[in-house]
Amino acid sequence: MRTDEPVSIVPREAQPYQGRRAGIVTRSIASVIDAVVVAVAVLAGYVGVNGLRFLIRPRDFQFSEASPLPSIATALLVLVIYLSIAWATTGRTYGCHVMGLRVVDRRGRRVRPLVALLRAVFAALFPLGLLLCAGPRQHSVQDLVLRTSVIYDWRPGLPR
Repeated sequence: MRTDEPVSIVPREAQPYQGRRAGIVTRSIASVIDAVVVAVAVLAGYVGVNGLRFLIRPRDFQFSEASPLPSIATALLVLVIYLSIAWATTGRTYGCHVMGLRVVDRRGRRVRPLVALLRAVFAALFPLGLLLCAGPRQHSVQDLVLRTSVIYDWRPGLPR
């Protein structure tokens, strides 16, 4: 090995995919990881609220009943906040980071905060839109509507 060659941070096996659009399998795995992150956050919030209630009134304490509709609404709100902040700041969620993905605009740059928020709302309310990226263009419904792409990107820095 020559010592004057620059060292690439992109793994050798991944270099042919760098910058290409990600397909349904990789994006689905990243989405499952993100769903687990959100579920853990919501569960931690539930335990934290009940822990605080216990500290305030330990004698009368009972776990609060988690009713389905408010729980789902809370989970969707946390998901939208998580996705929009991650996509607007670094272009990647934890799931995207694990899978080597980044959300970019049509010019390959970081998405703007409003686009990130709209994309997050779209992803939370219409998750089946991801299935469209199984096609040859590899764009989900939210990618088509908002002109974004999910690409393979292992670099730590942000696109400009």
